Amino acid sequence: MNIMNIKEKTGKRLRELRTAKGLSQEKFSFECGLDRTYITSIEQGKRNISIANIEKLQKPAIFQFRNFLIRNYFNRIWI
Repeated sequence: MNIMNIKEKTGKRLRELRTAKGLSQEKFSFECGLDRTYITSIEQGKRNISIANIEKLQKPAIFQFRNFLIRNYFNRIWI
């Protein structure tokens, strides 16, 4: 059984929301004011995200922080 850690879950959720809006990583990173490689590393579960960067990730109106945390792969609250 593969149990995802919190960074992997966060990355998976971010990718899910970004692709649902039809945004490439490049377009999304530009709208957030973050580097594309940073977005890539989040989506790959390799980064811890600061609260300041979570705020930046909300700029393109892809998600609200509270909704971002509510749904995971199994549709359960995981934070």
